[in-house]
Amino acid sequence: MSNVLHPTMDPTKMGIGRSIAVLTSGGDAQGMNAAVRATVRVGLYTGAKVYFVHEGYQGLVDGGENIRPATWESVSMMLQLGGTVIGSARCKDFRSREGRMQAACNLVKLGITNLCVIGGDGSLTGANEFRTEWSSLLADLVQAGKITEEQAKKSSHLNIVGMVGSIDNDFCGTDMTIGTDSALHRIIEVVDAITTTAQSHQRTFILEVMGRHCGYLALVTALACGADWVFIPEMPPDEGWEDHLCRRLTDQRARGSRLNVIIVAEGAISRDGKPITSDQIKKLVTDRLGFDTRTTILGHVQRGGTPSAFDRILGSRMGVEAVMALLEATPDTPACVVSLSGNQAVRLPLMECVQVTKDVTAAMAQGKFEEAIKLRGKSFENNWNTYKLLAHINPPDVKSNINVAIMNIGAPCAGMNAAVRSAVRMGIIQGHNMLAVHDGFDGLAHGQVEPITWTSVTGWTGKGGSMLGTKRTLPGKLLEEISQNIARFNIHALVIIGGFEAYVGGLELVQAREKYEEMCIPMVVIPATVSNNVPGSDFSIGADTALNTITSVSGYSYTQRHTLKKSLTHFWFVFLQTCDRIKQSAAGTKRRVFIVETMGGYCGYLATMAGLAAGADAAYIFEEKFNIRDLETNVEHLVEKMKTTVKRGLILRNENCNSNYTTDFIFNLYSEEGKGIFDCRKNVLGHMQQGGTPTPFDRNFGTKMGAKSVLWLTEKLKECYRHGRIFANTPDSACVLGMRKRALTFQPLADLKADTDFEHRIPKTQWWLKIRPIMKILAKYDIKLDTSEHADMEHIIGKRGSFRK
Repeated sequence: MSNVLHPTMDPTKMGIGRSIAVLTSGGDAQGMNAAVRATVRVGLYTGAKVYFVHEGYQGLVDGGENIRPATWESVSMMLQLGGTVIGSARCKDFRSREGRMQAACNLVKLGITNLCVIGGDGSLTGANEFRTEWSSLLADLVQAGKITEEQAKKSSHLNIVGMVGSIDNDFCGTDMTIGTDSALHRIIEVVDAITTTAQSHQRTFILEVMGRHCGYLALVTALACGADWVFIPEMPPDEGWEDHLCRRLTDQRARGSRLNVIIVAEGAISRDGKPITSDQIKKLVTDRLGFDTRTTILGHVQRGGTPSAFDRILGSRMGVEAVMALLEATPDTPACVVSLSGNQAVRLPLMECVQVTKDVTAAMAQGKFEEAIKLRGKSFENNWNTYKLLAHINPPDVKSNINVAIMNIGAPCAGMNAAVRSAVRMGIIQGHNMLAVHDGFDGLAHGQVEPITWTSVTGWTGKGGSMLGTKRTLPGKLLEEISQNIARFNIHALVIIGGFEAYVGGLELVQAREKYEEMCIPMVVIPATVSNNVPGSDFSIGADTALNTITSVSGYSYTQRHTLKKSLTHFWFVFLQTCDRIKQSAAGTKRRVFIVETMGGYCGYLATMAGLAAGADAAYIFEEKFNIRDLETNVEHLVEKMKTTVKRGLILRNENCNSNYTTDFIFNLYSEEGKGIFDCRKNVLGHMQQGGTPTPFDRNFGTKMGAKSVLWLTEKLKECYRHGRIFANTPDSACVLGMRKRALTFQPLADLKADTDFEHRIPKTQWWLKIRPIMKILAKYDIKLDTSEHADMEHIIGKRGSFRK
């Protein structure tokens, strides 16, 4: 977002007299429907007319019933659906000038001069060409008598905004394309299932994933599951890779592993440009090693299924930004693509992004593979380097004689183990001795410390909870014992992985440096909590997994309201039978409102983001005060909603949002006021939000955070080595490693105190509060969207995809 202030305008009048069309083109991707829904609803919110273009560019060319007005209700119940409900088709006609002329004619006759295209680089390039030709197309149409001079004058300029919808994540300029995260969910589900059967039979599994000429899906999958080898087109294996691969697999078996996993991108190639196929690898492993080997080619299952919470939120945010970009565009504004950079929406010139994307392909074709990796972006390069380090068993011959201890603090969450695994292995690679501290500060005080090895953490990436054990105990009353054990085990550095307790515990250790010299060691806190409430980081490990749990349950409640039972134990049984129950509930007509309580302590992140992902009508949080009049307004809103064809509602409540307006109170209020109009059900999700296997995001995030923390500690130890010993007492020797906007940063614990509400265990500044209005607007509340601060056009050329994560 830009800090440049623009003239304030009434957002509900920005689109009056204007028309917007939205289409999806190319391959489908989960989350496209969320983008379509947001585009339609925000477009209508601004006063614009909004049209669906069915069947992509083919519908644009054919016109007629393919271009139809969109209404608020027509995009209801779209969020949880995969694919694209308005259809997508490959279109040869649009590639010809005659086809584009017919498409222009169809738009002009409807007064549409704003086009939102959701698709891949080919679809977006076609949109830009259409825009470039627009004036000449209109001139030809006037000359042919198909439109009038007046019609041409009214439609003299076409605005184009793109959103990248592709599971391949092959478009430079955005962190993630719509659909990528959901595709990773499908892949990891299969990997986890394969792992169990592979271990049972001591098998080698080769998994081929999609991605065309981009290795993103394969690379992140390899990081998320700890694969033994990954083949990606951007970096083909060196000559003689066959021998290297066989040695790697043999070494793994010799170390006690009962399985091997190899990930292959569908576009994988050798150094001389020849394809490397799954069958080729299978024959190699079988013939040379005699291992029982199986191949799984996932194919289009990666495109299917419901979109993840991330893709629903991404699509929704991008849809909002796309409408704003269209309505703020001038004839001089180049066609832009709405992108994600960290947690920010940015606008980039469309053709700049397309050019860098093409540069990657050209670099691979020319054998410039190092350049191809760099062109994919800094994070792709970091992912590749991290994978190489963590997957290869090459500990250095020379030891550092440094002991680094790792512990988990606070409530368990998914992704903690991924962070521990990467920290342990990165430490071993650096030559350090790694120590595991069991049961947090309590365990450190009681000497529950033992060495942890490379093989000790095998398979930890996909495991939920905390393998080290974790407790909420703070170190304040145990400082004497902790200092003694730091000296006893000769601990030189400390990695603390956990939530708000980890942050506060780190502060207490820093404050104790004045009394205990043993505490004068470098330490780093890695935020890991479902609540996402640790100061110094926009995201915490575990929050994405919890968010997907809530979204799944909320969406389940929303669409299968006739089958939900009060028992959470029974809920799991019901959840496994989703498909059957959907069929049963599809015939339901009863008006029903679900009230769902989420965790998060006093932090409303989970409730807010789940509300956006699930299409909630309201989300009550501590940070945004509410009273009985607000509750009354929400009830009235639902009463009006039940008069439409959308006869269901969803209310989310953060567990500590208000001590008086409890979940039971809100349930009873809605039940009483809704009598004769709708009935209510409630769900208190509880600790199921902390359980389960981690999502691909949390596995990857935890892996990168763990590795980066140890690399930072290694450098800090060098700085703090004086007179033959480690002595660290400066503020910057004890930091929180967090994601801030667009980068991972280290911030001194002491510096974060001023931005901390210790009473309520939340940061005083929280970025996600700014997107709460989006949830309300998409739920059709009459509120104002702040347009004084918006995303300005940025540039990617020269930065070579620096916005990619």
